Amino acid sequence: MTASLLMCFDAPMQSWGTVASRFTVRDTALEPTKSGVIGLLAAALGVGRDDDEQVAVLAGLRIGVRVDREGLVESDYHTAQNVPNTSSSNRQTVVTHRYYLADAVFLLGVEGNDRDLLERLDRAVRRPQWPIYFGRKAFVPARPLVKESNAEGVLTGSGLVDQPLEDALRTHPWLEDRHNARRSELTNIEKGRSPELRMVLDCAPSDPDAEVRHDHPVSFANDARRFRPRTVRITSTPLTTEMITAGDPGCS
Repeated sequence: MTASLLMCFDAPMQSWGTVASRFTVRDTALEPTKSGVIGLLAAALGVGRDDDEQVAVLAGLRIGVRVDREGLVESDYHTAQNVPNTSSSNRQTVVTHRYYLADAVFLLGVEGNDRDLLERLDRAVRRPQWPIYFGRKAFVPARPLVKESNAEGVLTGSGLVDQPLEDALRTHPWLEDRHNARRSELTNIEKGRSPELRMVLDCAPSDPDAEVRHDHPVSFANDARRFRPRTVRITSTPLTTEMITAGDPGCS
């Protein structure tokens, strides 16, 4: 049976870089990349950067993202000293521009038929072997990725569920934890103005709505990182009263 692992990605700042992140302009996507998610899961399991075999196993999982709060793209800059030029004879100071997402919240799901692997990932993200973070080491989670069985009142990912990925993303409680935002959206729904939550899901290249992303990890080895394309489908799902009140009965 297909199962899905559902996690909450919430932090004051997140950064999900693409190819431009290798250079002086370090960009961010508007939602978690597959390479970033697989890197986080690998760290939780204790998989080494040069273990291409285990990276391939993790990258074989299907991932999907539901955007529960769109982040704001912000930027700052850093200076790096003693950077060699092409001839390596002189060194210079370089200004780098770094982009990140502020105040974003995502419901992240991974789907697969290997239940043992998903159970190990479920345990690992609760008790990671190595530190986990959202794109940069300073960007640590603001709340648990998945809910502990004894954690009452914590609004976060449900963990391992026996649902296909898309169904799980469409029905999971909304992860927005600001009471004013929740009240506002409940009012909108009552008035017939149901909000839509953006979703990005792995899909087959034959899907008529497929878009190409170059973020499927092949290797995380130092100085030899490699990625290949994948295809995703961008869709949306309506925010319902049940999704709001299920996450926080006090809002009803």
